[in-house]
Amino acid sequence: MSDFPPLDSVLPQTGAMRLLSRIVSHARDGDTVCTVDPSGSELFREPNGSVPSWVALEYMAQCVAAHGVLLDGLSAPRPGLLVGVKSLVLHVDEFAPDESLVVSARIIQRIGRLASLSCELRSGGELLAEGTLSVFIPDSLPGVTS
Repeated sequence: MSDFPPLDSVLPQTGAMRLLSRIVSHARDGDTVCTVDPSGSELFREPNGSVPSWVALEYMAQCVAAHGVLLDGLSAPRPGLLVGVKSLVLHVDEFAPDESLVVSARIIQRIGRLASLSCELRSGGELLAEGTLSVFIPDSLPGVTS
């Protein structure tokens, strides 16, 4: 059993769009690490059950959201915008449905409400994808309640 809040209290995504399985670890001065079960990514599954590697970007973005909520000690997710991807390297073409994936996010720079984060996606220690994401957290978004 983990000491972390349930995903519904840290992620705005619900239903089939919630792609993370659980939070594994979090360090204020380090990474947030989450697990992903590709077989649960039903919106993106190919007929053979695999998931295209470009979905790694959404896995990373959801880990970034969880990292932000945990880092800021919030009790609920807040609106955020993915405003850029400085780099995204996909080392594989797809993820097998039975593969256990681990995604991590770490802030490398934060200026006010804008942050850049380094993210990695691994399976069994093997680096499958890596990237740098930039996010902006506005005070509010029209039509979005939190």
